[in-house]
Amino acid sequence: MSTKSKLIKIALPLIIIAFGIVGMRVLVLSRPVPQKEVRENPGALVEVLAVAAGPKVVEVIGTGTVQPSREVAITPQSSGAVVALSPRLVPGGFFRKGEELLRIEEIDYRLAVDRARAALARAEVELATVQGQGRIARQEWDRLALGDGEEPNPLVLYQPQEKNARAGVASAQAALSQAELDLQRTRLVAPFNGRIRSEQVELGQYLRAGSAVVQFAGTDAAEVLIPLPLEELPWLSIPGPASPGSGSPAIIRGAVDGSRWTGRVVRSLGEVDSLGRMARLVVEVEDPYGLQGSAEAGPALEVGMFVTVTLRGQELPKALVLPRRALRDADTVWVADPQDLLRMRKVEVLRLEGEQALIGAGLEAGERVILTPLSGAAEGMKLRIVATKARS
Repeated sequence: MSTKSKLIKIALPLIIIAFGIVGMRVLVLSRPVPQKEVRENPGALVEVLAVAAGPKVVEVIGTGTVQPSREVAITPQSSGAVVALSPRLVPGGFFRKGEELLRIEEIDYRLAVDRARAALARAEVELATVQGQGRIARQEWDRLALGDGEEPNPLVLYQPQEKNARAGVASAQAALSQAELDLQRTRLVAPFNGRIRSEQVELGQYLRAGSAVVQFAGTDAAEVLIPLPLEELPWLSIPGPASPGSGSPAIIRGAVDGSRWTGRVVRSLGEVDSLGRMARLVVEVEDPYGLQGSAEAGPALEVGMFVTVTLRGQELPKALVLPRRALRDADTVWVADPQDLLRMRKVEVLRLEGEQALIGAGLEAGERVILTPLSGAAEGMKLRIVATKARS
C-alpha cells in the first residue's frame, strides 16, 4: 500500500470525528434553556366530619340469661294416693292461678270432717246441758234464799262446768276447721300464673305431706340478670330505697335470631361480684310468653335464653358524637382549621359506645374532624378536603 493511501485511511476517520464534535457542540449551544417551575404541594387527601351538637341518649349494653321472676316447689300438705292429674301437668304445661294440678284421694279426709262435726255436736249438747243445770241451780238458790243474800259458790251454779263445756265446743270447732282444711288440701292448685318446669308424680302414686312434686315458674314476668362495670351505673336509673321511681327502659334481643322484647330495670342486687368486680342489675320483662296479649309479635322469651340487653340511660341535651376511629392516641383528635391546615386537639372523652365516642370538652359544634389516618401527621400540615359528612 502506498503512503498516500495510508494517510487517507488515517485522516478520514479523524475528520469525521471532528465534524461530529463540532456538530454536537453547535446543537448543544443552540438548545433553549429550560424554565424553572415551582410545583405547589396540594396537601394530604383527607375525609372530614363536621361536628354537630344535639340530644343523645346514653346506651349501656350488657348480656345475661333469662330466668323466671317467681319460682316455687309445690308440696302437698296432705298425704294420700293421687286419683286425678291434669293433662297439662307435664314440663312446659301452662296454668292459670287457681287451676287444679292434681287431686289426692279424699275419702279419709271426708270421714275426718264427719267425725269432727259429730264431736262438735256432742260438745254443743254438753254445753247446753251444763247451761240448763246452771240456770236451775240459780233458781233454786234464789227460791230457797240460801246464804242470806250471799252469792253461792261457782260450783253450785255450774260456772266452771259451763266454762269447760265452752272450751270443748271451741276445740271441736277448731278440729272441724282443721278437718275441712285438710280436705281442701287434697287439691293442689297453681299458686299463680305459671308453667311446669319439672314434675315427679304419677296417677296412683302415694304422696307424703312435705315432699316436693312439682317445680312451678311464673309466667307473668321474666328477669334478666346483667353484670355491668361500676362506671356504667351513674348513667342509669336504678330503683332503690334512695332513688324511688321507674328504672331505665331496656331493649332485649335474642342472641340467635335477633327477636326483640322490651323491659325495664327494676332493682340492683346491691353487691359487687368478688371475681369480676361487676355490679348486677335485674331487668324485668312483662308477659314474656305473650299469654296476656301484651308481648310483641315473635317467639316467647324462654327461660335460659342468652340475650343482649340495651339499657337507655341519661339524655345529654347537647352531645358531641364522633366515630370512634376519629380518636387518636392520648385522647386527641385531628381538626382541619379554616385554612385547611391540620391542628391537633386534646378532648375529653365521656364514654365510648360501640363505634361512637361521646365528647365532653375540647371541640365546638361546626368544627371539621379528620377521619382519615395519616402517616407522619404534624401540626400545621396542609390538607386537601374531599368530602364533608354530616353526623347521622
